[in-house]
Amino acid sequence: MKLSLYLETSVVGAYLDNGDPFRRDLTIRWWEHELSEYQAFSSILVKRELERVAEPHRTGYLNLIKPLKELEFAEEAAILAEGYISRGIFHRKFIADAFHVALASIHKVDYLVTWNFGHLANVRKQARIRLFNTAAGFFSPVIVTPEFLVHS
Repeated sequence: MKLSLYLETSVVGAYLDNGDPFRRDLTIRWWEHELSEYQAFSSILVKRELERVAEPHRTGYLNLIKPLKELEFAEEAAILAEGYISRGIFHRKFIADAFHVALASIHKVDYLVTWNFGHLANVRKQARIRLFNTAAGFFSPVIVTPEFLVHS
């Protein structure tokens, strides 16, 4: 059985990013050669975030996520995300990041893949998420950047 992963918006964005060639090239290489080794998911939240991107990238981003299975957006995720905010794990203005973690948690996805170092791929934040999820009885996904999933 394949391990599962949830691709947060920043990973999709990095695929076409002209600003950071290392991140773009690593994302493309990983996406094209290794993503198929996982059961890969996205969500309506990722789709909505990508729909707000201007062309010429919007269509390319949306095409990238088309083949991915979509995690169901459950009320339980909203409650969990609100718990993260009420405990100060996420600031309310970063509620989308809280939702990404909540979706991956309630669906018991093995890896949440992100390039968001400020709010997700951050060891202090991850420790707080793990503590909260454990206390509340929820699964905690491992939050990683694509480079941690690249085979050497």
